Amino acid sequence: MDYLFLDASFFRMHPGSPAEPVLAAWGITTDGKPAFIGLAPGTGESADAWHDFLQDLQDRGLASPLLVISDGNAGLIGAIEQAFPQALRQRCLIHRARNLLAKVPAGMQAEVKDAWWAIFDTGELKTQPSPGLVALIDARIDAFAARYQATYPAAVKILLTDRAALTAYLRFPACHRNRIRHSNFIERTFGETRRRVKVIGRLPGETSCLTLVWAVLDRASRGWRGLTMTSDGLRLLQDLRRTLLDPPRQLRPAAASQPAGTADAVA
Repeated sequence: MDYLFLDASFFRMHPGSPAEPVLAAWGITTDGKPAFIGLAPGTGESADAWHDFLQDLQDRGLASPLLVISDGNAGLIGAIEQAFPQALRQRCLIHRARNLLAKVPAGMQAEVKDAWWAIFDTGELKTQPSPGLVALIDARIDAFAARYQATYPAAVKILLTDRAALTAYLRFPACHRNRIRHSNFIERTFGETRRRVKVIGRLPGETSCLTLVWAVLDRASRGWRGLTMTSDGLRLLQDLRRTLLDPPRQLRPAAASQPAGTADAVA
């Protein structure tokens, strides 16, 4: 599994209880095929709930991906870093944009939204990953911060928090970037599920909720597009796999040579 997407959605499934999360995992395999990986109820979006979910996936054979894409839930981020310490982590740019725009007056949101997406526009730079590309986006982030710091400091603070996770996707093949910089597709599918249960109000129970959500996600996943794996892209992913997941071991220093005559003395 090269790319792992994690998200949760809330449903009312127990009498007298508020809406509770259903945790989901979806991924893209090393040959570019989409795969719906797992689904489970959670007792909130705490680090423990997400850790238990990811631990179960690992116990069933899920190896570390190269990149994990998620929103900014603190418990989820903590669980990702514990379960997959060697993987890169990408903050969903769509979730981050919503967080940022929530700190901006309605009349200015269109301008700020355009400025946000201009930061990550690499349409004219369909190049392989390089330090220069990341530096360019970092410079744009700094320019955005300088432009809006005085007027919207709360929005700028959101931009600058966990900023390294905003550009992790740039280390991957250019033809994959628009798909791996957000988790919106699985969120849209969750939205379809919520619309279906809205008329019910509350599902009969946990089992019926998971059955319905699983059915909708499983059906939707059959229509999800995979990723094109070019020869250059495959080489890049293989290099990342060696660097992140299987780095070369450091050689032990050579043993000190014996003083002259030692061998003869032993003999």
